[in-house]
Amino acid sequence: MPSRLLSTVPSRWGEIMRIVVQKFGGTSVADRETRRHAVERVISALEMGYTPVVVVSAMGKAGQPYATDTLLEMVHSVNPGPNPRNTDLLLSCGEIISAVIFAEELSAAGHPAEALTGWQCGILTDQDFSHARIQEVNPKRVLALLEQGKIPVVAGFQGMSAQQEVTTLGRGGSDTTAAALGVVLKAEWVGIYTDVDGIKTADPRLVPDARTLPAVSGREVVELAHLGARVIHPRAAEIALEEGIPLRILSTTEDGIGTWIANGVSAVTGRGGEQVGDRVVVGIAHVTDRAQVTITGEGDLSRTQAAPRVFGMLAEHGVSVDLIFLSTDLIAFTIDRVKAELARRVLTTLGLHVKIEEGFAKVSVVGAGMHGVPGVMARVVNCLERENIPIYQTTDSHANISCLIKEEQLAQAVRALHREFNLDRNV
Repeated sequence: MPSRLLSTVPSRWGEIMRIVVQKFGGTSVADRETRRHAVERVISALEMGYTPVVVVSAMGKAGQPYATDTLLEMVHSVNPGPNPRNTDLLLSCGEIISAVIFAEELSAAGHPAEALTGWQCGILTDQDFSHARIQEVNPKRVLALLEQGKIPVVAGFQGMSAQQEVTTLGRGGSDTTAAALGVVLKAEWVGIYTDVDGIKTADPRLVPDARTLPAVSGREVVELAHLGARVIHPRAAEIALEEGIPLRILSTTEDGIGTWIANGVSAVTGRGGEQVGDRVVVGIAHVTDRAQVTITGEGDLSRTQAAPRVFGMLAEHGVSVDLIFLSTDLIAFTIDRVKAELARRVLTTLGLHVKIEEGFAKVSVVGAGMHGVPGVMARVVNCLERENIPIYQTTDSHANISCLIKEEQLAQAVRALHREFNLDRNV
């Protein structure tokens, strides 16, 4: 979503109204008790002098009546290959139900609120059903409600195309809705409320003593999100931070400051920047359900243009690749396990030797502070070797090092790397 396409409001609105956008995920609106906590967070923002705009996800998780996965399973039970346009129309209903219920709970608590669909609040997208990208946001109706003293409660995850078709923004799309609204409304900050109290140094299900980070840089949170941390969608972080809107990750049910995320120094926290604190690694992220693809052929693969053919064929069939390694006699990369059979089917038509193995995971160490610091890769490799964890592929950037390992050794690897970089200690 290029910022130049956004319809922004005059800067005086942000100064006069002190707008904050508060997004509540599916677990935060799943039942009456969790919604009570969420309503309290909105009322608390009002009491602190903020003007809240609320964004909600569909209620609950798979199996619960209005959850996105439940709706998706419903349409797939009728037709395993449903029309994408019809599917988006159905999936948008989950967030609309949440928005109406949440608005009524706020009103019942004495704070007038009005529910809006994504298109009613001015979100215009392209027409890539199930993966639509926001092209423009016109917040006219949201501002009108704020002027009336009402709290807008927006259904996240959705918008409308120029052809007036209902679209959805993909997994984590409600985060993107919140970030886009935060940008166009010039919000003081955007809050993402979840069932954890902030960004952790590792997944607490694997590392029970993982700490909550008080602040991380924008680069670090985008890396963590792309590499498997599920606290915020990476696109949402990119949108907000590109425009200088601070983000907060907060618990719906527990008090605390959560985790602040900002590029540069936040006027709210006095912290931020490309690196927060003197630390090389800020956290450990992971992705499961990976399959490794290795391709060989007769002779020099570069002379037969094998790589362009392989990656072109996969792109044509919607298969995303990661951890790419190329040489004259080998092409190796990873894909999502669910795409393994599709990849096998399309790649064998190229006349190459294709081997696909499942049961892998990607574990990553992340930190803006590792750039230019020698020895980080050595510590990662030595740590995993001490644990007898083979590394099948690696990749790195200025802010992360990722290793492909067997999935059954993932928990062991995450704990070991967490200890290696002293993430269990306060810095």
